[in-house]
Amino acid sequence: EWSNHDGARRRREAMPPAPPHLRLSRGREGLCDPALPKMPPPATPPPRPTPPVPRVGGVAYLAARPEHHPHPHPRNLRYPRSAVAGNLPFFDRVLFPGSFPPETPPVEDPAPPADERPASASPVREETETEREAWRLLRRAVVSYCGEPVGTVAAEDPECTEMLNYDQVFIRDFVPSALAFLMRGETEIVRNFLLHTLQLQSWEKTVDCYSPGQGLMPASFKIRTVPLDENNEAFEEILDPDFGESAIGRVAPVDSGLWWIILLRAYCKITGDYSLQERVDVQTGIKLILSLCLSDGFDMFPTLLVTDGSCMIDRRMGIHGHPLEIQALFYSALRCSREMIVMNEGSKHLLRAINNRLSALSFHIREYYWVDMNKINEIYRYKTEEYSHDATNKFNIYPEQIPSWLVDWIPEKGGYLIGNLQPAHMDFRFFSLGNLWAISSSLTTPTQAEGILSLIEEKWDDLVANMPVKICYPAMEYDEWRIITGSDPKNTPWSYHNGGSWPTLLWQ
Repeated sequence: EWSNHDGARRRREAMPPAPPHLRLSRGREGLCDPALPKMPPPATPPPRPTPPVPRVGGVAYLAARPEHHPHPHPRNLRYPRSAVAGNLPFFDRVLFPGSFPPETPPVEDPAPPADERPASASPVREETETEREAWRLLRRAVVSYCGEPVGTVAAEDPECTEMLNYDQVFIRDFVPSALAFLMRGETEIVRNFLLHTLQLQSWEKTVDCYSPGQGLMPASFKIRTVPLDENNEAFEEILDPDFGESAIGRVAPVDSGLWWIILLRAYCKITGDYSLQERVDVQTGIKLILSLCLSDGFDMFPTLLVTDGSCMIDRRMGIHGHPLEIQALFYSALRCSREMIVMNEGSKHLLRAINNRLSALSFHIREYYWVDMNKINEIYRYKTEEYSHDATNKFNIYPEQIPSWLVDWIPEKGGYLIGNLQPAHMDFRFFSLGNLWAISSSLTTPTQAEGILSLIEEKWDDLVANMPVKICYPAMEYDEWRIITGSDPKNTPWSYHNGGSWPTLLWQ
């Protein structure tokens, strides 16, 4: 409404031009501000063409910020609480502005006089009873540390007598809750969570006299009350993290640090509080996480090599190697880090390594993880045991690996990213989190993203059904379940991680 208002338009045309670093740019869809939801395109004047964006490995790369304007948006320009009170259609723009034309911050327009303002504002939608109940349950799950909210427990069930570790705050589980709090304008709990988990990063935990690498983020933490002296007259609260030394299976969480970086980026973009990401301890935390992920090893591929149970699927499910979920989170964490790392002499080498890895990783996933009907026919014609630099079957995949259910299940139009790729092994299961997050982070090409959504729509009854959403499809059964899961009673067919329903995946 304000962009088409005649009075406001005449005043803007009469105003002197703004300085270059504060000029409002026009993207493909009209007036754009990366910190706010996209506005409808204005009627006049027509949009000006924007220069092409340099690309790195198929990913649009945002140019370096000018020295006289160190932040993408002035922190005191606008308070975004009212802007994010709706839904989340601008999530990709919030996290990854590099996918869009480079933009500069807008200049606030003066409010029109009372006689020129619209007669009535749009009515505010009232919350439904279901929404109010959801917020009541979410607030009941909030955990406080020294009087400040620091997260939400993984599960809040007062009737449960054996909580195991569900009464702890998990990094991966708190992300959708954090986004809900941010959209509601309640930012304190997210900021506290980011800073307190950062303090836990440097803790030294051991398993059988061995300590994990520096920079590892905990899978979860809980609040404990301990006495200050032997008389038990005074007590204090402490944060007790779990890096995997207490987890079932003793597996370190690879995805925790990646989720932490993504949430940090979302917090800074939505709130405009860029001072948080510029703190020395936060910059150090980001670099420590990246040093773990970018360290040299024996692997020949740009993907991260992890063990089974090191992500959302935290039990043995045959995902060891290069699971899609980890690669999609790794890709988006690299993009977020590239936007947040302060440019100086000490960070140039790290930024160069990030750009190189992004280029190689995006090509690897788009080229080798994608499967559709054409790809299946190509695999059927693969020659095996090829020894040359120009081999077609680079991973020595045997056509007999193609499962019988796949040809009848995959539609003519559409496809998806397979769950895992290793030498002589392709995991053809459909993993919801990996495919959805690959779309959200622009890891897929636009054609592949459309193909994944077409497949989900075509196979709605299999992937969504009555209780959304299946974490993977299909489930492992019979001997396959016994061999791969070790006869795990929790992961029986169509339960828990083995094709079970996870409504929390709907937020993506």
